[in-house]
Amino acid sequence: MVLAGTRQFDVTVRVGCSLGYVATGPATLCLILRPRVDRGHAVLSEALTLGDNLPSESFLDSHGNSVIRVNLHPGTHFFRHDALVAVTSRPDNYDFPGKEPPTPANLPAELLRYTLPSRYCDSDKLANFAWNKFGQCEHGWPRVQAISQWIKDNLEYRYMSGRPDLSAYDVLQRGYGVCRDFAHLAIALNRTFNLPTRYVTGHLPDIGVPDPENHMDFHAYAEVYLGGVWQTTDARFHVPRIGRITLSCGQDAVDGAFSTIYGGASLSYFQVWAYQVQRGTVAVGDPLDFSRRLDNQTSIVTETPYWVE
Repeated sequence: MVLAGTRQFDVTVRVGCSLGYVATGPATLCLILRPRVDRGHAVLSEALTLGDNLPSESFLDSHGNSVIRVNLHPGTHFFRHDALVAVTSRPDNYDFPGKEPPTPANLPAELLRYTLPSRYCDSDKLANFAWNKFGQCEHGWPRVQAISQWIKDNLEYRYMSGRPDLSAYDVLQRGYGVCRDFAHLAIALNRTFNLPTRYVTGHLPDIGVPDPENHMDFHAYAEVYLGGVWQTTDARFHVPRIGRITLSCGQDAVDGAFSTIYGGASLSYFQVWAYQVQRGTVAVGDPLDFSRRLDNQTSIVTETPYWVE
């Protein structure tokens, strides 16, 4: 893969998932499993299996996400995506040129939708709270950081507590949630100040961060448009992280679901992996071997840089 600009990638990450679905009748899945084309990573190799040669097609949605539409017949179907991806050992936002906030008057027209309320980011319901809590903060990155810090300090993270019917307003009242909920609340609060903010999903390995619970899962966070670029803000952790690999973005979780089901089908098996490996020692399709992990520790292991121009 060749991306614009010269970038140095000195970490290799294996990412992927294995999914099982049981269909009781004809059904259709829209899957977002493959990494987006992004300047923050380069896909070295990948393999995708869609059941037993199920009928499928690929397309880009209105947010630029790579979507696979698959038609199911009754029975059990398994899907697997596996990829080796090169990333940089530098943390979030290290090379962003500026953080100047845009105004609706000079914002690119295609980004205006990221300032508006959406299904799960009901910023219109949070306007009074946002202005009372963050109205005195300097507009732009200082306010973004203040919002992230407040959510980190005041919203409890509870693994497996996610629900598909909760909006940002609901999460604020409830006081706890999963990464999806942290992202929705951060997005809604930033949008009350006309800051374009989008929902992002992807893989996040534990590079430089020990994770005693060792939960590998898809991760959701937010990006704010500042200084002409999208800048990461992740209220779940509120610290710069290494190795984010983006799968999707959109106005909220409606646009970023790893699967959208139409018809009589349900998820029966779910496994996600995202861990650092040494380049050249693992191939896509190999059995998962977590003894090869180089992350999940405080030290950061780097390798000979892989250059992308």
